[in-house]
Parts: sequence; C-alpha cells; structure tokens
Amino acid sequence: MIQSSVEIRVRYAETDRMGFVYYGNYSTYFEVARVEMLRNLGISYKELEDSGISLPVLEYRIKYLKPAFYDQRLTITTKISSMPTARIRFEYETRNENGDLLNIAETTLVFMNSKTLKPCSPPEFVLEKMSGFFC
Repeated sequence: MIQSSVEIRVRYAETDRMGFVYYGNYSTYFEVARVEMLRNLGISYKELEDSGISLPVLEYRIKYLKPAFYDQRLTITTKISSMPTARIRFEYETRNENGDLLNIAETTLVFMNSKTLKPCSPPEFVLEKMSGFFC
C-alpha cells in the first residue's frame, strides 16, 4: 500500500452560503492530494502527459460525514491499495484539525493513450516507482 497526506486550508471562496465547504470543491482537493502523492513517488502528471498518457477519471464516489468550514486546515490522506493496471484507484480520508473524519472518497482513473484515446497499461517508469510498495 502507498499512503501520503497533504494539508489544505479552506479558502472563503470555497464555502457556500451555509459556511460549509461547497461539495464540488472536494474533487479539487482530491486532485491536489493525488498529484502530490504521485509527485512524492517521483511521478509527475507532466511527465505522464509528455509521454503520451492521460489519466481521466472513470469513477468518483464520496460519503460526507461532517462539514468543513472556512479557514480550517484539512488533512487529506490518500492511499493506493493495489498495483495499478489500466486503472488506478485512489482512496481518500479528509480530517479537520481536530482529527474529525469529514468524508471518505475514492476515484478510479484510467491510463489512456492520448492519441488513440484507448486504455493502456501504465508506463514502465510508473510501475517501477510503485512496485516496492506491493508484494
């Protein structure tokens, strides 16, 4: 399993009239967490895209448990529980600064050849960077 965490502070513009983080903003938070996780592994989205690979989202699921509010520091923990194939699944937990669990989510992305727009295997350099985390 691969795991990492990133901290995000809620900006005023990300809240709704009730003062809650607007639900649509979590997908952006998860993208930040996902990109940083890959960057920490030595994999950059730019490098993937330059090599002709895109990673569109196939599925996105979230369960909201408690709201987050303006100026709170949120910690998003991201996990990859299995070695990617043509798909890669990310799991997320969002907690506030008190450690309260606010939501759980997951995204499944597909490795896609940017020219053919068809699913493909992950590039070898991605598999090499991740292989040490899985038996």
